[in-house]
Amino acid sequence: MSSVRKTETIPQWKREEVDELVEFIDSFNSVGIVGVAGIPSRQLQAMRRELHGSADVRMSRNTLTVRALEEVDAGVEDLTQYVSGQVALIGTNDNPFGLFKQLEASKTPAPISAGEVAPNDVVIPEGDTGVDPGPFVGELQTVGAAARIQDGSIMVTEDSKVLEEGEVVDDDLANVLTELGIEPKEVGLDLKGVYSEGVLFEPDELEIDVDEYEADIRSAAAAARNLSVNAAYPTAATAGTLLAKASGQAKSVGLFAEIESPDVVPDLIGKADAQLRALAAQIDDEEALPEELQGVDAAPAPETEDADEEEQAEEEDDTDDAEATDDDADDDDGDDGGEGLGAMFG
Repeated sequence: MSSVRKTETIPQWKREEVDELVEFIDSFNSVGIVGVAGIPSRQLQAMRRELHGSADVRMSRNTLTVRALEEVDAGVEDLTQYVSGQVALIGTNDNPFGLFKQLEASKTPAPISAGEVAPNDVVIPEGDTGVDPGPFVGELQTVGAAARIQDGSIMVTEDSKVLEEGEVVDDDLANVLTELGIEPKEVGLDLKGVYSEGVLFEPDELEIDVDEYEADIRSAAAAARNLSVNAAYPTAATAGTLLAKASGQAKSVGLFAEIESPDVVPDLIGKADAQLRALAAQIDDEEALPEELQGVDAAPAPETEDADEEEQAEEEDDTDDAEATDDDADDDDGDDGGEGLGAMFG
């Protein structure tokens, strides 16, 4: 008996389909696999229209999708591990994080059927069910809800968890949820994985809080800036702050050392004037005082930083405090506290 050699012949339409899938994959910066199970055809078409302009969805046979991914190679073949069940290719020129966020935002609530696995805890909320007294109160109690007849209606007296995540929905619960209009699951394109710029991302890596992430970046940038200032390490972002801080410190040293620098003299006069007023306030006999100081209350001494305060300021992490100190020092340049001495010796 002679053996007959058989040669597998790939239909032309399959080869053309694979070529089109390869072209689809090559035309986007990011390519992924999305689950489409349980999505009604009309809703799926609406989702595709909503994504138009930012992403495109291409459905085909799983075997042909795998062949196209392997033919493209270049790392994108790693997506073949997600090609099982009802899936489709999705392509976008957006980054994977933006794609994931858009797909999650497009999901809509949907009822759950008997035999399905609960995607999360199912809770019947407290309140009036809107159902007239009757057998339904017993159905609620059967599925584990705290229910009773009250004021001519069936009430759920407290939030009642009737199913935990991962458990299977039975017929009784499915009927109760349908009656109450509770839709415990979300229907939408479920991203399984996406390949972008040489990196394979999974959903848990893309599920980030953008606001929190931005806040972390801002915090890290502020910490780096503070470190640069406190270490006196000049950068383009901190050179101005370091110069202002050094100027304030130099002025503070000038005040303490009573150096008659043009920038310090107004503050020295103000300081001396305050000391003179404080001394005059201690003298009971006003006639012993010059006319200009009679009946004059003591003026508060101008605020200055001592060495300990300056050292503490350098150890603080918040550079805003350092900048505020510099602003105070600049304000002292225009201090008019020397009017008392000016009136006496001018």
